[in-house]
Amino acid sequence: MSNAGSSLRRGVVVAALALAALAIAVVGASAKSEAPGNPYNLKSPGTLVVGMNLQYKPQMYLDHGKPAGYDVVLLKALAKDLKVKLDIKNLDFNGLIPGLVAKKFDMVSVGLSPTPERKKQVTFSRAYVPYAQILAMQASDTTPATIAAWNSSDKTITSLQGSTAEQLVKKTFPNATSKSFPDQNAAFLEVATGRADGIVVENYLLAQFNKSNPGKLKEAPFAKPLHVEYGTWAVQKGNFALVRRLNAFICKTQKSGKLAAYYKAAHGAKLPPMPAC
Repeated sequence: MSNAGSSLRRGVVVAALALAALAIAVVGASAKSEAPGNPYNLKSPGTLVVGMNLQYKPQMYLDHGKPAGYDVVLLKALAKDLKVKLDIKNLDFNGLIPGLVAKKFDMVSVGLSPTPERKKQVTFSRAYVPYAQILAMQASDTTPATIAAWNSSDKTITSLQGSTAEQLVKKTFPNATSKSFPDQNAAFLEVATGRADGIVVENYLLAQFNKSNPGKLKEAPFAKPLHVEYGTWAVQKGNFALVRRLNAFICKTQKSGKLAAYYKAAHGAKLPPMPAC
């Protein structure tokens, strides 16, 4: 009986010690995940290192050797909000996700689509930039802004060869003649000179064309864009602390109207509809 009681007491002590060790481990793990002094698990505490490909004006590009564009303005506002320094790394597009996986930077900002394949490697924020496909026509054209009016055999619609716009023309206006060009400007000029009736293109590209060629083209006043895709920020896989903070920043900026202002200033076009926060 005494031996049984002694064994029981030893078992209780061992169990208690095991629970204590587990508690210490949990607390330690929690402290590591919260990273005191570095709450967003940044590569270098106090500095947000961002991988970019500065070749896509007006979204991101080099202006006299310095990063500029919509993404850069937004990132500067983000860094200020996080109270950290901003360090932009400019490299080839194909090296961005591998570099993020290798922890060379904290996030990637090139308007990536969160595809299933990419989600296996990195974690994505909510949308921060829209890509709206619209239909543009000659400024004097009075064709009604309806799918039926443009999905006609007497209409020729241009697009950039191999782009999502070309696919959209064929899918949305199958009865019209689809005419694609390897050069975006050639697709615009085909409509501006009257050799085609319309062009499917991203809204900000139309704004840039109209800036250089005023009075030539206008956006067909459809109730909404033909199609809208969204770009997101990517962070290291599983860094949910940073993602939550990025999402909060995007929503705050969107609700305040600053996102629309940044977009308008960079693209010269109205901010397309964004997902509700």
